[in-house]
Amino acid sequence: MIELNSRDRSSLLKQSHTLSPRVWIGKKGLVDNIVENVDVLIEQHELMKIKFLGFKDSKNEIMEKISAKTGVAVVRIVGNIAVIYRPAKERENRKVFP
Repeated sequence: MIELNSRDRSSLLKQSHTLSPRVWIGKKGLVDNIVENVDVLIEQHELMKIKFLGFKDSKNEIMEKISAKTGVAVVRIVGNIAVIYRPAKERENRKVFP
């Protein structure tokens, strides 16, 4: 799992302001399809948002499960939107922290 310090979190939050959510968690909750989509999308984008339309009371637990299954770092959960980060495996493909 990725450990982020406060400087990294601050930088990632600033970069995430212009992003739109790429994944939505609705009335079905956390299904395998969502975890697979997060894994594919985070590899492409490195930094992204997840919006909670349902299961708003258990968003922390859901994000812990996503983090454990995909290896992403939860930068912050603000309201019903979670910001996550995982660097690209290949160093030359990194966009956020080259």
